[in-house]
Amino acid sequence: MEISRLELDGRETVISIVSPGELFHRHEGCLDLLVVDGNTEAILPRDPAIPVVVVPSGEACKEFAVLEHLLGEFVRFGLRRDSTVAALGGGAVTDLAAFAASIYLRGLDVVLIPSSLLAMVDAAVGGKTGIDFRGHKNMVGTFHPAREVRIEPGLLRTLSDREYLSGLGEVIKTALLGEPVLLELLETRSEAILARDSLIMKDVIRRAVTVKCDIVASDFREQGRRAFLNLGHTFGHALEACLGLGKWTHGEAVAWGIARAMEVGQALDITDAAWVQRVKDLLNRYGYPITAFPAPAECLLQAMEKDKKRRRGGIGFILQTKPFTTVQRTVDGDIIRSILENRQEVRR
Repeated sequence: MEISRLELDGRETVISIVSPGELFHRHEGCLDLLVVDGNTEAILPRDPAIPVVVVPSGEACKEFAVLEHLLGEFVRFGLRRDSTVAALGGGAVTDLAAFAASIYLRGLDVVLIPSSLLAMVDAAVGGKTGIDFRGHKNMVGTFHPAREVRIEPGLLRTLSDREYLSGLGEVIKTALLGEPVLLELLETRSEAILARDSLIMKDVIRRAVTVKCDIVASDFREQGRRAFLNLGHTFGHALEACLGLGKWTHGEAVAWGIARAMEVGQALDITDAAWVQRVKDLLNRYGYPITAFPAPAECLLQAMEKDKKRRRGGIGFILQTKPFTTVQRTVDGDIIRSILENRQEVRR
């Protein structure tokens, strides 16, 4: 079932939901190399017809040493400018493989087969690629849309509860940006969603992907509206940097960051209090640790100072004023410090 067909930067991306039997055989004869990690290697066909390169699992694969190794494998297997690289894995694997493909011979075609919910609804959709640099997430990257994104919801059953919830953090963010039906599903069908009900999750994935595609199609290079997809990410990336990448999942950090962004909006007197409470109630319903403050305020502020969303005069934030109404604001560091240091007073 095709979800979307996007024209991004002169490249067409087709995003589809496929059955397990379609995952690999529909690609035979058109792929030249497949990138997997230790987790997804186990679900490959017994005798894959193309070369397979195994990279470390999780954020550990988004390092320059791994990138160099992968590029070396491209050379070893004789990839040409008309070759196609595929990636089967979570967001870290798809980010790495797409980045490597984007810089090898000035750009190879990519087919992404996301295995995690995070990758299905976010990382594999929209053309962003990248790796981490000196502890800072996605600091080095390119825009390079995939030729195809193939989503098989049955792969969600392979995820740990924590990894599944990581993806739901991005689903919640997407719903807050402008999908009332998806938000209602998250609020009213949480038990079925947490149980990974296949019919509901197909609908959840379809709606989340459609929202992201609409935003990306209107602003591919993030000059305006696409920045709204960073809701929760300024705080979230800072938390990941302070704790060490991988200590909290990305979705946990984003959920925590969304709660803090709501508090920033309140401090600026632009965010409706009822909306703040509704958002926090939703995050609590899924068990995100939004009331924890596991990193010192100064560490978080220093990480934000190095964030790619830093602006003259302050730190760039994506905030919300009311349901589905999102704005960009540059916020003075003293306001952020007051929220982090006086959190008991701010929390409502």
